[in-house]
Amino acid sequence: FNRYIMDRRDFAFGKTNFVLIGISMIVVVIGFLLMTGASSSREAFDGEIFSAMRIKVAPVICLVGFLSIIAGIMYKPKKK
Repeated sequence: FNRYIMDRRDFAFGKTNFVLIGISMIVVVIGFLLMTGASSSREAFDGEIFSAMRIKVAPVICLVGFLSIIAGIMYKPKKK
């Protein structure tokens, strides 16, 4: 009966996995925040919506964050 009880060490993810995933999620949020900004309307056009930060850098940061989340999920610590 004891072998069917879930033990703390039987979790799929360890502390390192959660730290990696958490940091990666923060990177994704930063990428999305870099994409935000003032919007344009019919009355006032803001050319800043086409800045390199919003259409090149921020999506790459988000992509790196999403790939890091996958790496955090796949990370398997070395056995002692």
